[in-house]
Amino acid sequence: MKSVIIILGPTCVGKTGLSILLAKALDTEIISADSMQIYQHMDIG
Repeated sequence: MKSVIIILGPTCVGKTGLSILLAKALDTEIISADSMQIYQHMDIG
C-alpha cells in the first residue's frame, strides 16, 4: 500500500524545504497545492 505524506502549515515555516528533503530521501515526487492552484515538480518560483 502506498503512503501519502501531507505537510501543512502557515507561510514561511519551512514546508518546502522539508518536502524537498523528504522527496529526495524517499525517491518520490512533490505535489504542492494552495487554496487556488495545484503544482507539480515545484517549478513555481
